[in-house]
Parts: sequence; structure tokens; C-alpha cells
Amino acid sequence: MFLHVDYTSSRPLYEQIREQVHLMISQGQLKPGDRLPPVRQLASDLATAPATVARAYRELEQDGVLKGKGRSGSVITERRPILAPAERSRRLQQAAEQFATQARMLGVDLNEAIQILTESWLPEQ
Repeated sequence: MFLHVDYTSSRPLYEQIREQVHLMISQGQLKPGDRLPPVRQLASDLATAPATVARAYRELEQDGVLKGKGRSGSVITERRPILAPAERSRRLQQAAEQFATQARMLGVDLNEAIQILTESWLPEQ
């Protein structure tokens, strides 16, 4: 499993891990029944504290996409999180605002930002 964290980002490391696992699930890279690395192993791989990975795993359990199985590890669950339309819209709006802010700070115009977003949306070929 390939995860990475950006230590220079203002986003907490546990949130970066959580978001990447969600993305891997949505892209089909992680499927129900797939095991995630043990907390200590992933923490070592990412050079971060085990508590950081443990928090990411707890939040993924709360999201309904991960099930802790004690010594057997943690596995991706069958069910996917279902967000209320208002919560989904709120999260999408927040992500769009963050993207727009970053693009403006980098001096990117709207057309270039749309092009970059479109290229990011399409699967790798």
C-alpha cells in the first residue's frame, strides 16, 4: 500500500492518511476485505508516530470504511460511507474553497485551475 504524508502541509497527518485511504477506496485500489498495514508498521513506513496512524484508523472506522479486527489487523469494510447531501455539499464546497485559495496564491488563473482540476479528475492512463 502506497501512502505518503506531507510534513510541510498545514493539514494534520492523520487527516492526510484518512483522505488517501478514502481516495484509494473510491478509485478501487482498496476493496472490501483488503487489509491495511498494522498501525506500527504504517507509522514506521511514514516516519510518524503510531498515535497518528491510530487516529487515522479510528476516524476511518467512524467513517464506516474500516473495521478493526484486533490482532488480525484492520480491513476495508463492505459498506461505503453515505453522507447526507448537505454534508457532501459542505465538504465539497470546503475543498473547492481550499483549491481556489491555493490557485490564487500561486497566481493561477481560472482557466488554468479548471484545466488542472480536469486533469486531476481523469484516471491515470
